Amino acid sequence: MQKLSPYELPLNAFEAIGKQWAMITTQRGDTVNTMTASWGGVGILWNKPVTYVFLRPQRFTRELLDGSELFSVCFLPEDYRKQLSYCGAHSGRDGDKLAACGFSALHLDGAPVLAQSQTALTCRKLFCQQLDPAGFIDPALDAANYPQKDYHFMYVSEILSAYLF
Repeated sequence: MQKLSPYELPLNAFEAIGKQWAMITTQRGDTVNTMTASWGGVGILWNKPVTYVFLRPQRFTRELLDGSELFSVCFLPEDYRKQLSYCGAHSGRDGDKLAACGFSALHLDGAPVLAQSQTALTCRKLFCQQLDPAGFIDPALDAANYPQKDYHFMYVSEILSAYLF
């Protein structure tokens, strides 16, 4: 495992998040949970390297994330596509998704990280706000993505470190 500054990370965010998918992994107390994410990004905000991730209000991972300062954004090899699909279709409320997928967690910078990761970002929450439908300039996006009006919560988080496994 190699620890890098976020500025050294050899990652194409469009490919990694949009096609490869990310795993948002967090912990509250003894409960570790992960979820699949294909919306989000990385950049610079408030003079810090940040990630921004989006979680729907009903997601169990959001409940855990709200009770924790730290989390990770993990990218796994393509061999794990079946497990990523499972994590996107099942809730941690109903069972241990890590155990069901054969995943294990280790802790880096105080954040839970999937040991099976190819790349991982450890993150510290800075800001959270639920998307407001009044902010849509293109109303078609609201209609297409939020028919149940379950608007995502956006978390902006400082990237503490990047790891290559």
